[in-house]
Amino acid sequence: MGLKWIDSLAITLALIEQHPQQDPCTLHFVELREWILALSDFDDDIDHCSERILEAVQQCWIDEI
Repeated sequence: MGLKWIDSLAITLALIEQHPQQDPCTLHFVELREWILALSDFDDDIDHCSERILEAVQQCWIDEI
């Protein structure tokens, strides 16, 4: 079962593993979306992404670090 847009925390943890030195506060949403789509476990409709979803992932990332 792959990652879906609603899996903010799981997406965040995968991104932290792949980009451990990245400061999520300096990451643009366009790049964040590309990184999420590039995750090997990501399996959702790319058109279901919204700014709200990207904000949730970014906030999870901030909270985790």
